[in-house]
Amino acid sequence: MNEDFLAQMDQQLTGWSNPAAQLQASLDNDDLTLYCQPIRALSGAQDYPMAEILVRMRSEEKSLLPPGEFLPVFEHYRMMPQLDRWVVRSAARFLGRGSKVPRFTINLSGHTLDDPDFAGYVAEQARTAGIAPAALLFEIDESDILAHPSPAELTCLALKRVGCGTLIDSFGRRAVSFAPLKSMRVDFIKVDGSITRKLLTNATAETKLKAILRVGETLGIGIIAEFVEDQDVLVRLKALGVSHAQGFGIIQPHPIDVVASSTLVLSPA
Repeated sequence: MNEDFLAQMDQQLTGWSNPAAQLQASLDNDDLTLYCQPIRALSGAQDYPMAEILVRMRSEEKSLLPPGEFLPVFEHYRMMPQLDRWVVRSAARFLGRGSKVPRFTINLSGHTLDDPDFAGYVAEQARTAGIAPAALLFEIDESDILAHPSPAELTCLALKRVGCGTLIDSFGRRAVSFAPLKSMRVDFIKVDGSITRKLLTNATAETKLKAILRVGETLGIGIIAEFVEDQDVLVRLKALGVSHAQGFGIIQPHPIDVVASSTLVLSPA
């Protein structure tokens, strides 16, 4: 990250003179808030068995900053592991209070893959909240797996040992590689939007998706299509046998308490 970009991020974060200290204060004071986007099951009894956790930050003007305006600063100061832990603790608390959506997926940063104590922290937070570890499912981006295969595999297996679920996010963004699926034993693959968006117009995209579906079926891995933006794509995904779908064409993100408290009416699209 170059200095000009960092300066721009600092300015967006209200011109803080010490961004690292201010970010830590935001974590300590719970100045962050959680949104989530429900993920729809395309078959089965429960329409929305899980939802992806998304993070927003409150600004001094009390507005919510989108991730693109603060996550790069967390990354620059190597504070993503602290943020990931805050998300785990907060999500576990919500689940412990009762939630219409019984399982949350949480994105892990590449920096957190180097934290040997992370899985133990997750298990501790699950116990404290009184929830099953399986209610937390962790998303590891395909690019982080390809760049750091050993830490990614160790983290994934450690999370599996304590009872959590795992998935590979943005799968197929690059040339499709199935090697990590065999060693990491993930529960789900989240197919990248570059495939989903082109499904109806590009034969290569459908060919890639069919290959992913075949491997997923062989290994017992569920397939989630992300960035589903219209009903025609959703219909095609169901016809191909995709198990889950997520996107603005199904339901947009909402504050986590709206989803968890059942005040949001979730019904099939």
